[in-house]
Amino acid sequence: MHYLTISFTHKNTDISIREKLAFNTEEKSRNFMAALVACESVNEVILLSTCNRVEVIASVVDCQASLHSIFAHLSDISTISREELEGRADIYEDNGAIHHLFSVCSSLDSLVIGETQIAGQLKDAFKFAFENGYCAQKLGRAMHHAFRCAAEVRSRTDISKSPVSVSSVAVSKAKDLLGNLGGLTALVVGAGEMSQLAAKHLIASGVNIIIINRNLEHAQALASELGELATIAPYAKLTEYINRYRLVFSATGAPHSVITDDMVEEREFSRYWFDIAVPRDIEVQGHKDLHVYAVDDLEEIVSKNMSLREEQAKIAYSIVGRSTMDFFKWLQSMCVDPIIKEIRDHAKECSMHELEKAIKKGYIPEEFQEQVSKVLHHAFNSFLHSATKNLKDVAEKPEADTIVQAVQYIFNINEDQTKRMNLYKCEYQMGVK
Repeated sequence: MHYLTISFTHKNTDISIREKLAFNTEEKSRNFMAALVACESVNEVILLSTCNRVEVIASVVDCQASLHSIFAHLSDISTISREELEGRADIYEDNGAIHHLFSVCSSLDSLVIGETQIAGQLKDAFKFAFENGYCAQKLGRAMHHAFRCAAEVRSRTDISKSPVSVSSVAVSKAKDLLGNLGGLTALVVGAGEMSQLAAKHLIASGVNIIIINRNLEHAQALASELGELATIAPYAKLTEYINRYRLVFSATGAPHSVITDDMVEEREFSRYWFDIAVPRDIEVQGHKDLHVYAVDDLEEIVSKNMSLREEQAKIAYSIVGRSTMDFFKWLQSMCVDPIIKEIRDHAKECSMHELEKAIKKGYIPEEFQEQVSKVLHHAFNSFLHSATKNLKDVAEKPEADTIVQAVQYIFNINEDQTKRMNLYKCEYQMGVK
């Protein structure tokens, strides 16, 4: 059995290629994975498809035969030639595949290192494949250890704690200025990518948001995606709303300012406006208790945080490397044949020890040693027969690891390797950072 990953990301493909490769419906994903597991060389498969990556994660019998099948099916679905796909793809096998999986799950391979969304996306991809019968024990083992690795990276490094986009830094700056933002209302002007990011970070901080955009349908689509904390207002209300709330985040695609001096009314409370658009959306000055932060004011923080993440990434990669080695050591310890042999050897050793004691004490004449030895051998073989058969029968099933670890514990086999785990419960929750 081998682990194999075929990876298309922002590193080796542009958006036009990734759009053709994208699996944007469950039916399309099911059909693709069903076709792959029907191949003789493929055991199990998980499909990860996001805006920045498409990855086929597989357990296979033969890597070369599996690569041929996977690229053929990808070519059929995407209408991209197999030659181009093979030329662009990053291919990882065995140790490399597990190291890559752990790196992806720990957000070390992301466009923004340290972002936490990818772990949740991997969790959803694993759940979908497992519940639909496209993966089981082999990939389940790897995925569980990937989530454990990601959790350790998050707990032992600060890689996800410092915001690294202008939008996230703007929200972080608002927290520095106002403290806990929970329960406040913020106005978000625009419905593009920067506005979406700002809105998501605001909602993660418990802020109610009102979205104003020239295209009301786009505003409504974004609000629907964000959930109950998001509402919309017509663009005609912009002047009224910027003077009503303390927090404004603006990121439209307009070629000129959309908030100007003539729209500002004096208020008795402090206001904090974040202009995260290029070119700038806000062109105001000299208003009491109105503080405006533009992109230039925030980019220095972004650069500083990026440097911090790069330093933390070095620590994270060392965790990933060690976790990869630990996984293969643990995998080796799950093989049932050595466990069965060790149990039988231990049974034989105990039998012979007791036989020697019995002969020394005169309970059994020495000339009967060989005959009694045969009887004991047949006795422990008979006793272990059903246990051995059941252990071999369960070896390829999802519940095997729990059973094998219980046997290891009971018979004190590889005790230092034994780890208690529920293999198919993904208990690591990843929040927005």
